[in-house]
This record gives sequence, structure tokens and C-alpha cells, in this order.
Amino acid sequence: MTHIEFRSDNAAGVAPEIVQAVADANVGSVIAYGDDPVTAQLHDVVREVFEHDTARVFPVTSGTAANALALTALCPPWGAVLCHETAHILNSEGGATSMLGGGAVMRGVGGDDFRMHPDELRAALDGIRWGDPHHSQPAVISITSPTDMGTIYSVDDIAELAAIGAEAGMATHLDGARIANALVALGCTPAEMTWKAGVDAVSLGCTKNGALSSEAIVVFDDAAGDELVYRTKRSGHVTSKMRFQSAQVIAYLTDDLWLRLAGNSNARMKRLAAGLEPLGVRFVNRPDVNMLFVDVGEAAAAAMAEAGMLFYDMGGGVIRLVTSWQTTDDDIDRALDITAAALAS
Repeated sequence: MTHIEFRSDNAAGVAPEIVQAVADANVGSVIAYGDDPVTAQLHDVVREVFEHDTARVFPVTSGTAANALALTALCPPWGAVLCHETAHILNSEGGATSMLGGGAVMRGVGGDDFRMHPDELRAALDGIRWGDPHHSQPAVISITSPTDMGTIYSVDDIAELAAIGAEAGMATHLDGARIANALVALGCTPAEMTWKAGVDAVSLGCTKNGALSSEAIVVFDDAAGDELVYRTKRSGHVTSKMRFQSAQVIAYLTDDLWLRLAGNSNARMKRLAAGLEPLGVRFVNRPDVNMLFVDVGEAAAAAMAEAGMLFYDMGGGVIRLVTSWQTTDDDIDRALDITAAALAS
């Protein structure tokens, strides 16, 4: 049986352009630990893509590291990070930010559509005992877009939340594990979604969208960049052969490869969602990008898995479907046929 992969875009392979970039970098010898010409070129590429002359980029090996290190560069040990109550940094990273941040507190803020709402953020900040050393002091707002439930923040949404935080002296971080998918969905530029909207640091996701083994932190705040020089080393993320990580990110950002890869995953999800809707299943989220949670019932979910669909079973008949840069129209057609048959039976 040939399976259809919908468990995660992490399960997809590596884009050929990324593989080629790694091979091209595998020539001769260069100095280690990021002092190589490939990593120097990466800074230039990031500054051009994000339209920011002093942006700095730090390749790391995982999204958890990107988030935790970016946040700890913005948040003191006595500080708190405010994020939506469903955010990955709060629920799925094993307390990495608190560990690397020397005890920094993570605090969830509510909001419909799996997004932090400005009124909820204001209420959370109004309830803080500012200046009281008995209480963690909010220092960073972290926005996840796309969210872990497949919805996105508009550029105006990000700017409004960042402005509220700035009024309280807080920095803003963007968890961009799937940022390319959000950029494609909104049709905006990386600059518009990040520093122009008030974002100080972004976790630039790559591996979910075709990279091999590299994520990156992009910072627009000089002080945070200075801290990351030491924080990345202290946490074991200054790799000796960083040129191969840097080569991946360069290829990823060159000629809009990242947007083309994300465009495929978004388009395939749009087609999948359009085909599922007439079948009468319940959508848990609005699939703004390449992720959909759908309630098909436990019996149908079991039948779909038996027929070769790979997905995460969330329990109670709800499943998570994620498309990737590798997903094809044939995959979608077969998945729709399987789902229709499972529901009919």
C-alpha cells in the first residue's frame, strides 16, 4: 500500500535546490564556527530579503532552539513572555525558553481563532503588578503566525499587538515556523510582516518547507543580536560546519524558493479543504495555510488510516491534515476518495 503523507510538513523530504546547495558548499575547506564566506553571504541575503541594512541572522538546528534563544535574548530571567494559550512555545517545547532564559515565565493569553486578541492582551497587561519584584515582569510578546491551528495574523494584527506591547516597554517576537506559508497567503513582504510591523526578532522556519537541517533567528534589534552571539554558543548552536546550514538558508531565500514551496503546500490544502467541505465534515479551524483540523468521527478516521492516509489523530474523531511542498494533486484526489468512502461506510 502506498501511503499519503498528511502527518506533518516535517515528514516531507528535502527540496532538490537545498540538496544541491549543500553539495555546492562541500568544496575545499573553510574556517569553522560561522566565520566562513558562506555565512557572511547569508547575512547579505537576509538583509536584502528583509529590506533591513543591519539585520543579523543566526542559523540553529531546530525551531525550538530558534524560539527559545530569540526569546531569551529579548527577555531577562525575571521577565515573562506573553503568547496565545495555544502557542507552540507554551505547549510543545518542553519549557525550553524557561530553561535557556534562566527561569523566564511563559504566560498564555486568550483570543478567538487561536490568535491573541488585543483586548485580551490589554487585560493581561492591566493585571500586572508592574515594578513588584514578587511578580515576573512581562518583557516580550510572542506571536505565532501561522498559528499551531493553521490560522494567520494579518500584518495589521501583528502591528496592533506589537504597539500594545511597546507601550508597556515590551519587545515583540514572531514565531515563524511556517512564515513562508503566511507570506504567501497574505501576499505581503517579509519586511511588512516583521520589523515594519514592530517585530524585533523572528524565528525563520525552513525545515518544514524543504530545508534539510537548518532553522534561523533573524534579529532587527542590535542588543538582541549582541546577546545571541554568546547565547547561541552557550546553548551549543554554533556548529563547526555552519557553512552547510548557511548554504541551505541562502538557497531557501534565493529566487523566492521558500515562497514557491509554501505556495504549493497552501494550494494543495485549499484544494483539499474545498473537496472536504461538501462531504459534511466539521472544520475545527479556518485553513488559512497548509493545516486543517477536521472532525470526521472516530470510525471514519480509523477507516481512512486503514486505507493509507497518514495523519495525526487528535482524539474524538478529530484529525490533523498537513500538506507540504511535496504534496501533489494526485495525493489530494486520492485522499478525497478515501475520505468519501470512509464517511459513506
